[in-house]
Amino acid sequence: MRPTVARTVHYVAYGTPGGEHPAGACRAAVVTEVVDLPAPAGAAPEAGVVVGLAVLNPTGLFFDRGVPWAEGRRRKGGTWHWPEREEDGPG
Repeated sequence: MRPTVARTVHYVAYGTPGGEHPAGACRAAVVTEVVDLPAPAGAAPEAGVVVGLAVLNPTGLFFDRGVPWAEGRRRKGGTWHWPEREEDGPG
């Protein structure tokens, strides 16, 4: 799946030096721009795309450009990925 402007994704936070905001925390973000780059052969479609994001933090907005896709489960700060799907629980 490829990102498009206005889609909601997760941004992985770098964290703060004092630990007030933990590194690796996922934040909701809205895609503000999409830039296509050459993707490696056989890579996922997202691997050849960097995005601009409006990140929705609990204490305010943060804007970032040139954010790469985070492949797999080991996600570094300053990357984006699709939100995980939650299964409905009982009730």
